[in-house]
Amino acid sequence: MKAYFIRRLLLVIPTFIGITVMVFAVTRFVPGGPVERMIAEARSQQTGMVAADQGQPLSEDQIDELRRYYGFDKPLLQSYVSWLAKVVKGDLGTSTRYYDPVLQMILDRLPISLYFGLISLVLVYGVCIPLGMAKAVRHNSRFDNVSSLLVFTGYAIPGWVIGVLLLLLFSARWEVFPLGGFVGDFYDEMDAWGKVKDVVWHTVLPVISYVAGSFAVMTMLMKNTLMDTLSADYMRTAVAKGLPFRKAVFRHALRNSLIPLATSFGNNISLILTGSFLIEKVFNIDGMGLLGYESVVERDYPVVLGVLVISSLLFLVGNILSDICVALTDPRVTFE
Repeated sequence: MKAYFIRRLLLVIPTFIGITVMVFAVTRFVPGGPVERMIAEARSQQTGMVAADQGQPLSEDQIDELRRYYGFDKPLLQSYVSWLAKVVKGDLGTSTRYYDPVLQMILDRLPISLYFGLISLVLVYGVCIPLGMAKAVRHNSRFDNVSSLLVFTGYAIPGWVIGVLLLLLFSARWEVFPLGGFVGDFYDEMDAWGKVKDVVWHTVLPVISYVAGSFAVMTMLMKNTLMDTLSADYMRTAVAKGLPFRKAVFRHALRNSLIPLATSFGNNISLILTGSFLIEKVFNIDGMGLLGYESVVERDYPVVLGVLVISSLLFLVGNILSDICVALTDPRVTFE
């Protein structure tokens, strides 16, 4: 098993290179980059000319200087190798829009996404596992049918749509919760307890939107897996020999039923940190998701690539963590 995980760690390198090469090539050929934006801004500053007759506001020497400044004057492979060498040293470049270090921009927003991601992860696993178990042992009961209706309703509606509905009802109409943001306008003037209440009050609606879509998948996965386990021969034998049903569920069936959930645990690591850009956009939360979204819209390629580096590494490492979780949950599993 050690050899397997070593091989998986080594495979992270070529996979990461393949992902970044593909996206890096796209940023070099897609129109609307920083050079084009500078030309457009220079054109918009010209006055007294009709837009159609403005022509080129910058000279060829100025355009060439901009290309050299942003690194677009080199061949694709050479530019990628230079960028990758900086990434290995921890330098993700400088934003072409805000002129701030990309790494610092990501670190500034990482705690917010981590905050919402951890709360969502705890709620999803903390609620879905007991709920799935209750639905499995009470299959086809009124509790099972009503909870399934609620769970699948939440799954059918995207999280960001739920966020919009929550804002319309609880913020705009009833004014129970704030309209968005991570903290209120007077956060700095509050005492410690007031700051805690303010953050919690701004957390409720976004967290509901985060976890709504995951509830159905995790709950039904837990329910169906536990039902399959309960119908296994060894479970019927254990109950027939006098083992109480409750003990049979918790001692034998539960651990085996957690294996499918363990396979997806590592993949959720990337979601914890990168967040959901749609939900962060709806609630105006300045996290990793919103940063990635705005960088794509504004063609801020260094930030796009920086967010890609973090998210792709987390996803690749998360796949390895999933295998570790499976191995810890099921000792019968061996990786070769």
